[in-house]
Amino acid sequence: MLDTTRPADVAGVRRLARDGLLAGSAAAARPPALARLRGGVYSVAWPLVFTRITKPLEHRRRHADCARGLEWLRPDCLDRFHDDVEAVVEHALRRATGPIDNLEGWLATRLNPATVDAHRRRRGEIGALQRPRLPAWLREELGGDPWLCDLAVQILVWVGVPATAGAELWPLDGWTARRAEVTGEPPPGRDTLDHEVARVLAAMRTRPQWHAEHVERPLGHKQAPVAPMPAELPALELVASHEVADARLAGLAERALRAIETRLDSGETAMAAVSTVVRTVFGEHPGDDWVATALADPQRLEGIVATVLAVLDR
Repeated sequence: MLDTTRPADVAGVRRLARDGLLAGSAAAARPPALARLRGGVYSVAWPLVFTRITKPLEHRRRHADCARGLEWLRPDCLDRFHDDVEAVVEHALRRATGPIDNLEGWLATRLNPATVDAHRRRRGEIGALQRPRLPAWLREELGGDPWLCDLAVQILVWVGVPATAGAELWPLDGWTARRAEVTGEPPPGRDTLDHEVARVLAAMRTRPQWHAEHVERPLGHKQAPVAPMPAELPALELVASHEVADARLAGLAERALRAIETRLDSGETAMAAVSTVVRTVFGEHPGDDWVATALADPQRLEGIVATVLAVLDR
């Protein structure tokens, strides 16, 4: 949808909007023409939706990667973005009945009502309460406990949203923070929150038909919990780590021999040339204290110098 709309479609949509004919044209259009109208409105609407709805939402959800751009959105976040854009498009094709000189400006004022209405409609389609509120009977079952009553509302909200909690059925991390806000107590352990969720669900099940319609049914539309995939798979190690280390040392040795030979050719003594180069080349990484120790031992240094001269055939 984002890449298939022709510029002429967008220009046509803007012209119809300026003339106050957009909604009427959409209502009377045959499928091919309606598809072009939808595509034109979509092209105008999606940048607004991403900038004003999707990006702030992803920041609140701490999805810094998703907030970077469309190509970075995770699958469920991308689905939600497209749902929001579709909601704005549908709203525009129904409500744009008067002259609109600035289509982007008009759409910007319609983003919130369009997406909220669509969100409530989608909740209703799967049986979730459109505006979750705590029934009086459930409040009584929970003894009027402020936190348990709040948790009940959180559960009713959660079952109606398409988001998942990774490998978990419930977003317990978020509810842990919410509990601390409501009660003023330190965040509880996992067992405590599990017990409280179970208690609220048990209270809801005292009305089996209500529970089946407004909790079980919408919950059944969620994707089954799955373990999260790593953000990036580790690189395949084609060479063993010790072979990598050996190759590094061989490269350093070749570099050291060339430097020592240059110093010897310039008249520097073998002892000075070897000790300076070895300290510089092999002693520059953390954990290389053994180099300094070896060079400080006259007998070991003489052995190193003799070996180097033999390799260089000096």
